Amino acid sequence: MAELSGAERKALLALARETIRRYLASGERGGEPVPPRGRRPDGPPAPAPVFLERRGVFVTLHRDGELRGCIGYPLPVKPLWEAVREMALAAAFEDPRFPAVSGDELPGLDIEISVLTVPRPVPGPGDVRVGIDGIIVSKGLNRGLLLPQVPLEQRWDLEQYISCGCRKAGLAADEWKRGVGIETFQAEVFAEREHAEEA
Repeated sequence: MAELSGAERKALLALARETIRRYLASGERGGEPVPPRGRRPDGPPAPAPVFLERRGVFVTLHRDGELRGCIGYPLPVKPLWEAVREMALAAAFEDPRFPAVSGDELPGLDIEISVLTVPRPVPGPGDVRVGIDGIIVSKGLNRGLLLPQVPLEQRWDLEQYISCGCRKAGLAADEWKRGVGIETFQAEVFAEREHAEEA
């Protein structure tokens, strides 16, 4: 997976924020253009090719350093720009753990985007690299996903990480000892706060 440029990252973060802002202002979910990159000779903006690629994407919202919403597509089912737009709205208004974001909150939110590789099965917990791999733990119909930045933020070791993945799947924390499916993926993670620090 080719890494996004700084300009492409900023464009996707701006798209996520503008999508939420427009919905708060009008209640409309559609109509946002594909993020531009440069201009065609005849004038209209040309999207970066990567924005048209199908990618798995999560959008995470933080307020004062605390989680405020996080929803995503684990698999590459939509073009990147469309997945970012849809998951920005979902994180802001559809995460069942939180009330919907209000207009007063929007200026204080920090938006983070995680662009995912395709998940791949691994033989067992020992093949998971903490801080590099995101995980999907599954057993039967139960599935739980954790992004690769989560164990770093929570200071979890491998056993804590896998146990929390089990709980996220609705399983007992030690279910991995009895056998679960584990898939790993990597993510390119970038946030508004990083670009603010660079400015």
